[in-house]
Amino acid sequence: MDMFREFFKIGADISLFDGLEISREKELCNKYLGKFPVISISLKDVGGLSYKDALTRMSRIIKREARKHQYLLQSSKLSDIDKEELKNLFNGSLPEDIQEESLYLLSEMLYKHYGNKVIILIDEYDVPLDKAYLNGYYNEMAEHIRSMSSEALKTNDNLLFAVLTGCLRISKESIFTGLNNFKICTIADTAYAEYFGFTNSEVIEMLDYYGMASLYSTVKEWYDGYRFGKIDVYCPWDVINYVSEHLEDREAAAKMYWINTSGNSIVKNLVKRADSMMRDEIEQLIDGGSINKEIKTELTYKDLDNPEDLRTDINKNNLWSILFTTGYLTMKRQPEDARNYELVIPNKEIHNIFVSQIKEWME
Repeated sequence: MDMFREFFKIGADISLFDGLEISREKELCNKYLGKFPVISISLKDVGGLSYKDALTRMSRIIKREARKHQYLLQSSKLSDIDKEELKNLFNGSLPEDIQEESLYLLSEMLYKHYGNKVIILIDEYDVPLDKAYLNGYYNEMAEHIRSMSSEALKTNDNLLFAVLTGCLRISKESIFTGLNNFKICTIADTAYAEYFGFTNSEVIEMLDYYGMASLYSTVKEWYDGYRFGKIDVYCPWDVINYVSEHLEDREAAAKMYWINTSGNSIVKNLVKRADSMMRDEIEQLIDGGSINKEIKTELTYKDLDNPEDLRTDINKNNLWSILFTTGYLTMKRQPEDARNYELVIPNKEIHNIFVSQIKEWME
């Protein structure tokens, strides 16, 4: 998402892309590189024990982005009324209604100032819903995100396009009510599969560059194994951390870098509610086997709300769907059936997480 922002934003540092593949696309770069106003926010830190706490954190994020565009307050293209409206994004803690209008308002002012339509980037849009689900204010946060999305994305004539990323595909939540022009790319799709991680050839090139070719088998054993669409990929976070650490110490042992990169409360709660058959299947996975399961790529948080009903097939599959979409499991091959997947533990790092953490939760 940072790459998108740095590529499209007006005033982009063009030298960042020198020598990269995209620099060879001369026509594309002439048309898009550094040509558009960009609004970019990450919702990864929006959470808290209460809805009020979450609103406070959302307010900080919106104000931080608004301050990047404070030059608009001196724009000759904006009226005094426009500027007074814009000042609402800078003062104090932003109330619900101002937050819900904020992305639309900022995009409108940017369009007036530059005369070019705006690109909106929202990273980890589902984290506030995850935190809200875990702390008991899900309905309030879902309505808040729905209102923000509707204002910014539904009927916004100032918008060129938007990109959103998240862990769960929340298609049934009505978070994006009326937004039926999304192109959804999941880890089971083929369109952009090679860009969700590092391919084998990219890892080989990286290790060669840093004089670490002899470490290839270790990197592959520990961090490869994810199947996105029809492509096998490595976890990029792991590979980068491994290479970085080995620049200092070539004898350093491989580590579990991925485990603490995000919250795992949902996985923990589902595993603790697993029945004996599901625990046997987890043991089967740890022993190097595979299991065939129906995966719901459109799983919603409300689907997770029936602890008493976990023994039904539908709710059992929620555990496998969550483990799949959050990276604890991967598909062995592209499924012939759009819903039924052969699932495996992807690599040694995740296997160690199963042994050390998931078995502990089951006990």
